Amino acid sequence: MYDFDTVIDRSNTDAVKLELCSAVFGTSDITPMWVADMDFPCPQPIIMTLRERMEHPIYGYTIRTPRFAQSIRVWNKRRNGWDINANSIEWCPGVVPSLSISILAFSQPGDGVIIQPPVYPPFFDVVINNGRTLLQNPLVVEDGEYKVNFEEFEKLASQPSTKIFMLCHPHNPVGREWTEEELRKMAEICIKNDVLILSDEIHSDIMLFGKKHKPMASLSEEIAQHTLTFMAASKTFNIAGLSTSYMIAPNAELRNKYKAMQQALHLESSMLGPLALQAAYENCEPWLNELQTYISDNVTFAIDFINRYMPEVKIIKPQATYLMWLDFSAYGISHKDLKFIIYNRAHLGINDGTTFGISTHVSSQEENTAKKAPDDYECFFRLNVASPQSILEEALNNLYKVFETLKK
Repeated sequence: MYDFDTVIDRSNTDAVKLELCSAVFGTSDITPMWVADMDFPCPQPIIMTLRERMEHPIYGYTIRTPRFAQSIRVWNKRRNGWDINANSIEWCPGVVPSLSISILAFSQPGDGVIIQPPVYPPFFDVVINNGRTLLQNPLVVEDGEYKVNFEEFEKLASQPSTKIFMLCHPHNPVGREWTEEELRKMAEICIKNDVLILSDEIHSDIMLFGKKHKPMASLSEEIAQHTLTFMAASKTFNIAGLSTSYMIAPNAELRNKYKAMQQALHLESSMLGPLALQAAYENCEPWLNELQTYISDNVTFAIDFINRYMPEVKIIKPQATYLMWLDFSAYGISHKDLKFIIYNRAHLGINDGTTFGISTHVSSQEENTAKKAPDDYECFFRLNVASPQSILEEALNNLYKVFETLKK
């Protein structure tokens, strides 16, 4: 048994989750449940590996040995049933930087890039900041589940200027693990229209309630030849402060084009990142299995609590990630007032839903030309449940007490 219940004080560690609360929420008197890292200690084999290396007093430039790629190969074969060639694997400086590198490598200014909001905020930024055209294919809710609007997706993909589709799989923040049928349909549309697939699968190890992850590129050789997959050990083992990301591209031409752009930017690898990844993938699977159960229990606890005490808040049960997408629209409260109530009265730091839509990522001038999503998510918030359950319970209780006062 691993301990996920002990509350660990993260103060004096320069943690983004704590140090930026005042800037983001306007107060530091807050329980931070926003940044997508966990409040659990990473597994001991990783700590021991890093400690052993740090005992050597020279921290110079290092290489990634064949063990780095081999550990990735074995992990993906065992966890995802995906048999990949070691030559297909390339280190990368982080999933978001790598998406930006890919946009530079495989498109030109003005070209179209498809994303599916509500989605991880940097998806907007890497498109807009690199001068590409943002093409939004908003997810729709059908039968109590977020789904792809395939009719609109095909219209966007068929535009001659569309060059890239950025897939979030599993999806952040709605927690969908896309089915094989959905993945195949998206891939077929992209291949037919010569649209490159960039598949962000950084949360793919955090599968809940017995779900299994299916990488997009594992579905067929044809799909693999049109896909760059981005993964990391960071979310899985709570080592986001280390550089553990990698890219998988079976297509040598795409891989070499990506590598050329990455090398042109003169990016350097971390000395500790590869060691942490190897220790994680080789020795920490039992820890991950228990983590998945703990997070599943936290999700169930949060849903049960909200359904009982705050039924106005709508939740679609996530299938993956440790993130929950909460809809407060039934309260009929403005976006500004919702933020004040949650941040300043309930003292809960959770992500503002508008950051997962277009409005916070464009200037007022750009907004006139940017195609807004039908719902700009003003009544939505993202809750990170990767904390000891006692912290989660306290946060939900504070939220409930404040919203109860609104009814009086």
